[in-house]
Amino acid sequence: ADLVIETFAPNSPELAQFTSLDLCARWPHLVVLSISPYGRSGPCAGKAATEFTLQADCGSLSTRGRRDQSPVMAGGRIVDYVGGTFAAVAALAAVMRAQQSAPGIAAGEYIDFSLLEVFNIAGTSYADMMSSLWGRPDVPGVLRNVEVPSIEPTKDGWVGFATNSHQQYSDFLLMIGRTDLLEQKDLATAQGRSKRMQEWNDIVHAWTKARTTEEIIAAAALLRIPVAPVHTGKTVLAHEQLLARGVFVENPKAATLQTAFVQPRPPYLINGESLFALRPAPLHGQHQHTIPARESKRQTAGATVPAPDEYALPLQGLRVLDATAWWAGPSATQMLAHLGAEVIHLEAIQRPDGARMMGGVHAHQSDWYEYSAMFLSANTNKLGMTLNLDHPGGVAIARELLGHCDVFIENYSPRVIEKFGLGWDAVQAINPRCIMVRMPAFGLDGPWRDHVGFAQTMEQMSGLAWLTGHVDDQPRIQRGPCDPMAGMNAAFATLVALNERRRTNTGCLIECSMIEGALNAAAEQIVEYSAYGNVMERMGNRSPDAAPQGLYYCQGHDRKNEQWLALSIETEAQWQSLKSVLDCPAWANSSALNDLGGRKKHHDLIDHELQQYLQSRPLDDILQQWASAGIPVAPVRSSVKTWHHPQLCARQFFEELAHPVVGSHLHVTPPFSFANMQRQQQPWLRLPAPTLGEHNRHILKKLLAYTDAMIDQLEQEEVIGRRPTGF
Repeated sequence: ADLVIETFAPNSPELAQFTSLDLCARWPHLVVLSISPYGRSGPCAGKAATEFTLQADCGSLSTRGRRDQSPVMAGGRIVDYVGGTFAAVAALAAVMRAQQSAPGIAAGEYIDFSLLEVFNIAGTSYADMMSSLWGRPDVPGVLRNVEVPSIEPTKDGWVGFATNSHQQYSDFLLMIGRTDLLEQKDLATAQGRSKRMQEWNDIVHAWTKARTTEEIIAAAALLRIPVAPVHTGKTVLAHEQLLARGVFVENPKAATLQTAFVQPRPPYLINGESLFALRPAPLHGQHQHTIPARESKRQTAGATVPAPDEYALPLQGLRVLDATAWWAGPSATQMLAHLGAEVIHLEAIQRPDGARMMGGVHAHQSDWYEYSAMFLSANTNKLGMTLNLDHPGGVAIARELLGHCDVFIENYSPRVIEKFGLGWDAVQAINPRCIMVRMPAFGLDGPWRDHVGFAQTMEQMSGLAWLTGHVDDQPRIQRGPCDPMAGMNAAFATLVALNERRRTNTGCLIECSMIEGALNAAAEQIVEYSAYGNVMERMGNRSPDAAPQGLYYCQGHDRKNEQWLALSIETEAQWQSLKSVLDCPAWANSSALNDLGGRKKHHDLIDHELQQYLQSRPLDDILQQWASAGIPVAPVRSSVKTWHHPQLCARQFFEELAHPVVGSHLHVTPPFSFANMQRQQQPWLRLPAPTLGEHNRHILKKLLAYTDAMIDQLEQEEVIGRRPTGF
């Protein structure tokens, strides 16, 4: 084997048996990937967990919901899907390094992957870094809120917006005929609109409820406001863009079943095609005696472990030109940088990376654009360069740089990169070995080709938002996981292309649309409807796979000191343990609760009894006692206080970097560890996120042999620069 993946439950006999095999020692070129809730090391490594308790413990659950309701989880098993995309990149990179290493070198790897860590990244939008930039003020309660505008009612359903920039907010007011509100400065911020939510909603709903979803989408698209219908597993199957691109394919097993069903195709195309056709899922034990043998290339003895100065990350020696912005694209290139590639992040002083604009809350600082938690967190390990691609000189330099790069990644809307003359034909002519990765919102063709979109848009359109929110409320966005998920899909496809280039010595065009990545995460809804005609619905904090599951407040709970316990029972053993710690009360011994179906049917009764029990008991005591009994529980941890989570600290998930403008802060690292890096005590983070244009001179001199006089002229013409213009 080249790769072994295990997901055994913590503290299980199966895990103990697997660990005793010591595969990495026996086969020095083997890659072993362990995926677990908390990781295989640290004080919480043996703790039972579910999707729900992980969302609570990582800080994500605390960010989502109205203040007059309990926090609410992101629906649809999103932790598993995001975790899978990150884990696939880690595993493939390690396998590539092992296969490309010299004979006699122990190039295998043990990868310890943590779902808690992956959703701290994908589910909190770097709130902890945001708090750090403010000096970590002591904020009472749990900082949840909802976006306004976001998902709004229409005459015939729901429509979703995203107004991440001031321009999008201004255009939104223009669309609804209320440009007079531009004079009210407090409404220009999401926080200000939240404080006046009822007033704001009355204004917006008066406009949206008078129009159909289709009419609103047409009006918003004209102004380039990110917009989408809020789909279910049923309605998404009829969306014109997805039909035009043939996104839904029949499951290959469907022909042998009574009920056929469809699913989304893999979320990337290479040279315009899916690389592999879907094959049927195997029957139980189907290939037991049919897997062909092959000559072993594994070294079982005498392999040499590289010395610290000889250790190379999987992508060391590769160079990436990164023309991406916001989060989805930068997360892809950041992962490539983490894995060893030299990444040059391109911006323009006329149009900095949009993520920098989130630093506007620090407008009192002269260099406010360096204070964005999103930019600082998503761009570590990169070099930074400014280049005005609207200037012929800027395009000329970009073309020169492409001659020195292995990968070119961009996430402009499709028409923009073509306007610059940097489309695939141009890249191929400049550097036939260069791999071009394009990350459009909706794809490079189809009627929605030129629509813009963010993570919120993908959650609204794919159905993920439909499953998120309280039952008696409305659909809510998940707040960001579609961005890093799209990034990991792009990073994975890049690794596939790099591996293929070893054979062909030729680059290729990768298309990785955000919406298709989101649809793969929402696939359960699509399968459920196309197979059975069932439309999955929001369940709030409940789950089809667990009962009881929910939030319960403990002793001392109030608005300023929220004491939420997250509990989730998925197995009969966990239910018996819960009954035991409750001292087997009569209500819990009812035969009606002996299986999952019965507990789901009587969920309200169980919730009532649990709340009566917990409201007079301290949260910390319950957490300690119940976790020791193997019950999946967690606190609803504040997203701005994860930096001192004992598990994250023990695993060194945060590393400190000194930034020349904002100073020293803790930054997140990849949600996995490589055993060889740990053994040699190598940190993940080598560079802080670059300041605007920080490495202009270094790159122009090193790669292109520009003189100081030539660089000075470029600065004078504002082809490059160190400070933004027009702000």
